[in-house]
Amino acid sequence: MITHFNPGTVMARQKRKTLEERIADRQAQRPALKEGSHFEHGPAKFVFIFLVVLVAMIHIVGLTVLMALDSV
Repeated sequence: MITHFNPGTVMARQKRKTLEERIADRQAQRPALKEGSHFEHGPAKFVFIFLVVLVAMIHIVGLTVLMALDSV
């Protein structure tokens, strides 16, 4: 059982901002986003471009296979 109390640690905990306040402060310090030149999430951009290229390649390969089968 702890019998001693250190008020300094309690004060240090009370002075620290909450996570939401720290995020809000960080976002307020960021510069304004430029119109049309910013994708909100980097990995989402990668996944989006990968899926678009993948679908295009599947269509091209499928069309090639169908054209090859049609000429047989």
